[in-house]
Amino acid sequence: MTETRETADRIHELLHRNLQDVFGEADAKRRRAAIAELWTENGVLYVPTGVFVGRDAIDKFAGELRATHPDFIYTPIGEPQALHNAGRLAWGSGPRGEAFDYTGWDVIIAQDNRIAALYVFLDPPGK
Repeated sequence: MTETRETADRIHELLHRNLQDVFGEADAKRRRAAIAELWTENGVLYVPTGVFVGRDAIDKFAGELRATHPDFIYTPIGEPQALHNAGRLAWGSGPRGEAFDYTGWDVIIAQDNRIAALYVFLDPPGK
């Protein structure tokens, strides 16, 4: 995928929508629809606790994570960056209107305008 303004815009969209519509979404039906739209069929999610392959596994992980802190929201920190078929976005998470409980980075690899891989980096506590 050659980097164009259109490609960069799509990567930015994927980063933002994945943060809100997948990991920030409490409604299972809406989350599942977003995953079908945003992720490749065999997308791979890399998180500190493991590797999850395919839309079903990603949906299960995102739903279980959401259930552990249903009152938290995800807030982008700064602007996303795109480079060819990859992108990154810093974010923070915590209760609405309060300081973040934790922060991290999402780094995606896009394929056919969808997320083929997502690497989630969590910042050390106190960072």
